[in-house]
Amino acid sequence: MRKFIFVTGGVVSGLGKGITAASLGRLLKNRGLKITSQKLDPYMNVDPGTMSPYQHGEVFVTEDGAETDLDLGHYERFIDENLTKYSNLTSGRVYWNVLNKERNGEYLGQTVQIIPHVTNEIKEFILKNQNETGADVSIVEIGGTTGDIESQPFLEAIRQLALEVGRRNCLFIHVCLVPYITGSDEFKSKPTQHSVRELQGLGIHPDIIVARSDKEIPKDIREKISLFCNVSPDCVISNTTLPCLYEVPIMLHEQKMDDVVCRELGIEDTKVRLAQWEKLVSYIYARKGEVQIALVGKYVKLHDSYLSIVEALNHASFVAGKNVKIKWIDSDTVSPESAPKIFGDCAGIILPGGFGMRGIEGMINACQYARENHLPYFGICLGMQILVIEFARNVLGLKDANSREFNEEGEHCVIDLMEGQKGVKKGGTMRLGKYPCKVKNSTLMHKAYASDLIEERHRHRYEFSNEYRKQMEQAGLVISGTSPDELLVEAVELSEKENPFFMGVQFHPEFKSRPNKPQPLFVEFVKSCCK
Repeated sequence: MRKFIFVTGGVVSGLGKGITAASLGRLLKNRGLKITSQKLDPYMNVDPGTMSPYQHGEVFVTEDGAETDLDLGHYERFIDENLTKYSNLTSGRVYWNVLNKERNGEYLGQTVQIIPHVTNEIKEFILKNQNETGADVSIVEIGGTTGDIESQPFLEAIRQLALEVGRRNCLFIHVCLVPYITGSDEFKSKPTQHSVRELQGLGIHPDIIVARSDKEIPKDIREKISLFCNVSPDCVISNTTLPCLYEVPIMLHEQKMDDVVCRELGIEDTKVRLAQWEKLVSYIYARKGEVQIALVGKYVKLHDSYLSIVEALNHASFVAGKNVKIKWIDSDTVSPESAPKIFGDCAGIILPGGFGMRGIEGMINACQYARENHLPYFGICLGMQILVIEFARNVLGLKDANSREFNEEGEHCVIDLMEGQKGVKKGGTMRLGKYPCKVKNSTLMHKAYASDLIEERHRHRYEFSNEYRKQMEQAGLVISGTSPDELLVEAVELSEKENPFFMGVQFHPEFKSRPNKPQPLFVEFVKSCCK
């Protein structure tokens, strides 16, 4: 069995195609099917790795080190499968591959064209992902909005692929906005009709229409969409905005979306089992009270820049039993004078990853405040490096301590460029993906993981300088995680006597957190904030 589901979007972007695709993946997985997910992005960047977080939010990193779109995070969290480098494809990567093949003579002197060479490259990538994973069903989301010129090669490719694999093995889902006009107190179906007509003009007839709205769409509007878009009434699914995104699979199931998908694809003898997922949602709503945690970063104007961090905190809150309220703090605003006012109502501070020197001194001030006031602190990637710099300055007395990233000529660069990163160009060149970490006994790290060896995902090119390792350990900094050969420092902390939770990790634990499997470090951090 080889089945494909293609998810397209209409009217406007940002409708939640990714959540729809991920939720459907969860439903099909709970029917016993093996699922894989894929995102095809029309922008010309080879990958989002060098893009500003303000453009597309966070860069999500897979186990095998691919820098990908943030929607892959949604897929992993919902379907609980580790995705790969074949899970995200951009127009830039497509044209890069095609032009390299042309330069290498692989087209045997042919004139290289959008059709068939570009579309074939896209189709090969889709098929490669399914072959690599052995999935029963591949769910493929097409980024952008129908009508965008950038998306047309992808839409043409999936149209062709549907013919090649057979329409019985292929399903098109179109996610459209159904706007509500408050002045006239009515929903408008015309934008959806026009979007479907646009898609049909490209040779694609949607089998299922997912109608997005902030309010429940009345039956008569759904029937109207069914009539004018030529789909069965039960193939118009309402996707209403919910307080918790993990409720979406349940909402879609209540409308029998997974039944309709299986019927249309000829998938028989499966029955969804949602008891565990429903139990998860019950835990979410069982939380009482709230705990406020400060997230100190340089990209806080766009919250999606830290999407996986936010979700990992939420997952941990399901265990802790309290809602996490995030206080978004621009690191530029933190000074020794402002810190008490900024953090006075916070139970903890989390400092995520980032690049460049803007806001660094504010981050150091935040870390110092946490250490001196016994406030739980969790530093991730750059956040760990900030912890080391702050400790070197204010405990060791190295007042000019810094990172080589921020001061190339500095005397005391306690964070330095990794040997393997010297002279490399930007773009897919960092220490990326899954690496092992040896955990020291009798540490907070070991308490959280209950394991001597773990694996976590990385995205960095600067590292703890071993030149200062002995000094820092003698001053009380605990090195709780290293590479198996002990050459690279992966995690540092202070003893629980000094602070209930004061830790920095060089890796990105947020990428592996799942709603049904909260990441252990986030759980311990949130628990310490709740005390």
